[in-house]
Amino acid sequence: MSRSILRPLAAIAALAGLVAYATIMLRGPQGVRALQERRQEIRALEEQNANLARDIQAKKQRIERLKNDPSTQEVIIKKVLGLTRPGDTDFKTSSDNLPKPK
Repeated sequence: MSRSILRPLAAIAALAGLVAYATIMLRGPQGVRALQERRQEIRALEEQNANLARDIQAKKQRIERLKNDPSTQEVIIKKVLGLTRPGDTDFKTSSDNLPKPK
């Protein structure tokens, strides 16, 4: 008769132990909360990676335009270096030479 009682008690004890272990594992440092935090971090890093990929693509396109498009090259040369082509006239104005309102 004692065997018939021990088997269900052993099964209940094993089940209780399994439930306790599962509870500790789910609430612990490797649990559900940590998994959610990792997923959020992964999403943020994926978004950052996508933004960087867009920036890289835009910069590659700009480099190609600078290599192959003479009008883009001319705009940059004028803007950055302040140079003009031979025969071009460059007008620079200053507000110091304008008459002051009375």
